[in-house]
Amino acid sequence: MIVETRAGPLICVVGARPNYMKMAPLLRAFRANPTLPKALLVHTGQHYDFALNDRLFADLELPAPDVNLGVGSSSHAVQTAEVMKRFEPVILDSKPSCVIVVGDVNSTMACTLVAAKLHVPVVHVEAGLRSFDRAMPEEINRVVTDQIADLLYTTERSAHDNLAREGIDPARAQFVGNLMIDSLQAALKKAITPHVTLAKEGVAAALLSDPAGFGVVTMHRPSNVDDPVNLAQLLDILNDVSRRLPLVWPIHPRTRANIDRLGLAERLAGIRMACLPPQGYLEMVGLLSHARLVLTDSGGVQEETTALGVPCLTMRPNTERPITVEHGTNTLVPRDGRVVLRLVDEIIANGGKRGRTPELWDGHAAGRIATHLSVWLAQRTSALAEVAV
Repeated sequence: MIVETRAGPLICVVGARPNYMKMAPLLRAFRANPTLPKALLVHTGQHYDFALNDRLFADLELPAPDVNLGVGSSSHAVQTAEVMKRFEPVILDSKPSCVIVVGDVNSTMACTLVAAKLHVPVVHVEAGLRSFDRAMPEEINRVVTDQIADLLYTTERSAHDNLAREGIDPARAQFVGNLMIDSLQAALKKAITPHVTLAKEGVAAALLSDPAGFGVVTMHRPSNVDDPVNLAQLLDILNDVSRRLPLVWPIHPRTRANIDRLGLAERLAGIRMACLPPQGYLEMVGLLSHARLVLTDSGGVQEETTALGVPCLTMRPNTERPITVEHGTNTLVPRDGRVVLRLVDEIIANGGKRGRTPELWDGHAAGRIATHLSVWLAQRTSALAEVAV
C-alpha cells in the first residue's frame, strides 16, 4: 500500500487516439502551474499504430511518453489485464501524487483499478458521461472508473445527475468544461486544408468542387462495422449519400480490415468518395471544419462538430454526449437510408440543425483543472500530514 505525503509526480495516462486530444492541453496547463508536481506521461500502447501515434503527438505538441507499456491489441480482457500488469510497477517505482486518466478506453479503467488498489488517488477527466447502453464496452469502463476515482472532472452538467443516480458523492465531482475543445481551438490555427490533405493522398481536387460541398465520414463502432449485414447496409447508405454530395472517409484500420475480409470493397468502387488512410489530427480538423456535414459514430466527433457548428448525423441509437444533441448540431440517426437521405437533403437545402456552444466549452478547461487540482492535492497532502502526526 502506498500512502505518501510528499509530492510525487502526476502520472498522466493515455492509451488510444481520443485520449491524446484531452491530455495535450492538460499537460501544457500542468507545466504552466508551478504549484503542481511534475507530470509523468504514460502511454499504455493500447493504440498500436506507431507511425500514426508519432504524427498525432506532433500535431498536438505532446511530449514523447516517459513510459510506454506497449500492450498492443487483443481481446478486452487480455488487453485490460496486460495494462494492469505492466502499469503496477510504474506506480510502485514513481510513488505518484495521483493518477490522471481521461475518457473511457480500456486503459482508463485498467489504470484506475491498479491505482485504487495501491491507494493512490485517481482523477478521472470526462467523468459522468453515460449512453445507458451496457452493450458498449466504453460504458462499462465509464461506470467502473467513476465509482473508483477520487476526483471527477465533468464536461457537462448533466453528468452530475448521472453520477448522483449511481450514488457518487457530489463533492467528488467538479464541472470544468471540455478538453477536446481546448485542443480543437488550438488546432484550428494550423489545420491542414482539405485540398492539401486530398492532394497528399493522390485524390483529385475536383472532388471538393461540388456546389453542395462535401461530407466527412468516420465509422468504427462494432455495431456498425463488425457485423457483415450492418456493414453492407452502411456502405449502401454511403453510396446513396455520395450521389447528393461527395464524401471523404479516413477509414479506421479495423473498419478497412472488415471491408476487405467480408468482400465488400466493390461497394466502394466508382462512387464519389475518397477513401483515405487514417489521418493526423490537423488533417481531420481541417476536414471537419470545412465539411457541409459529418456522418459518424464517434463520441469525440460529436463534440468537435458541435463546437464547429457543422451538422452531424450520428449513426447510433444513443449517445453518452446528449448535450451535442440538446444544444449542439448532432442528430442521432438509425442505419436507415431513407432517414439519412432525408436529413442530408435538409442539410444541403437549408444548412441543417443549428446549435450553440455548450457551457464552458471555451478552450480553457485545462487551466481550470490545473488550478482546482493544485488546491485539491494541497488539501489532501495537508490532511495526510495531520494523520501522520
